[in-house]
Amino acid sequence: MALDESQQSDPLVVIRNGKEIILQAFDWESHKHDWWINLDTKVPDIAKSGFTTAWLPPVCQSLAPEGYLPQNLYSLNSKYGSEDLLKALLNKMKQYKVRAMADIVINHRVGTTQGHGGMYNRYDGIPMSWDEHAITSCTGGRGNKSTGDNFNGVPNIDHTQSFVRKDLIDWMRWLRSSVGFQDFRFDFAKGYASKYVKEYIEGAEPIFAVGEYWDTCNYKGSNLDYNQDSHRQRIINWIDGAGQLSTAFDFTTKAVLQEAVKGEFWRLRDSKGKPPGVLGLWPSRAVTFIDNHDTGSTQGYAYILTHPGIPSVFFDHFYEWDNSMHDQIVKLIAIRRNQGIHSRSSIRILEAQPNLYAATIDEKVSVKIGDGSWSPAGKEWTLATSGHRYAVWQK
Repeated sequence: MALDESQQSDPLVVIRNGKEIILQAFDWESHKHDWWINLDTKVPDIAKSGFTTAWLPPVCQSLAPEGYLPQNLYSLNSKYGSEDLLKALLNKMKQYKVRAMADIVINHRVGTTQGHGGMYNRYDGIPMSWDEHAITSCTGGRGNKSTGDNFNGVPNIDHTQSFVRKDLIDWMRWLRSSVGFQDFRFDFAKGYASKYVKEYIEGAEPIFAVGEYWDTCNYKGSNLDYNQDSHRQRIINWIDGAGQLSTAFDFTTKAVLQEAVKGEFWRLRDSKGKPPGVLGLWPSRAVTFIDNHDTGSTQGYAYILTHPGIPSVFFDHFYEWDNSMHDQIVKLIAIRRNQGIHSRSSIRILEAQPNLYAATIDEKVSVKIGDGSWSPAGKEWTLATSGHRYAVWQK
């Protein structure tokens, strides 16, 4: 069911629905390839494949071509293409009912003018023309101390200043109402207190939001610890701080999956018998993903696309690898949708051995990953799809 804009005053409508499937619609090299034109050609396929939202790279003018060193937030001419091409893309996405997710880079901002201490910590001559008080004292400004971690090398924005928050909310509202974005992804969410994310979501009313709270996992020497409870709890604390209005990338699951597919599938069941990531504790707020060539991508997608949580597919895996990868992911998405699997679906983990993982989701879908032999008991199960070291059955 498509949600119309009038239902969107409540930011939790889509989170409660739990049916989101995200496409990360770029990679680190995309700025070299007329990106808005390139994506425009893929919108029909993105929609047909079952994605509800596509996360776009940062759209503002930036000193780094990838977009993560923004300067003039109101200029939509970037290395990905012109403002006109961006708006054409967003219009097409709207026609195909795929929501556009804006990458909200508001932890740091490159200055235009030297100010206090000879640093580039002023924003003269462009919209949002802040002075040094908008910059944290830890990164060469006259503002307050940062409420999070520093992003080194550029001025970090001081979110304690009410004028800064007002201007940022105005900008986010502009992205929503004038530009055509509907969802938000908060970049480097460790850089400022999560209570400000709550304020920004309440002020700009995105339909769906996700935060990048990237924290280091627990290690014993160079080995990933089996117990990641404190790691996932820190992500959960961030979600709580954001008023529970945002989801968060499930970095715990990503790290555990990366090791599990090397023949350590025992990692995929925690000490209480649940999935070991954020999705084992708070699945409606966990955006699961695989961004990395080591994650045994086909097995990784068999896991995240059949499991609770909110799966996110990486552009390169979907479009750059080979057609068989694209088609396998499409099949897994179709099974998820046809069987009504959602972010809060129930899960029973049946096997978690070195070479075998098996689970049943909502008593409607069973999945096996690894080399071990396994299939669900009962004649009512039929094989729905299979690939390299995975198989999925449905009732």
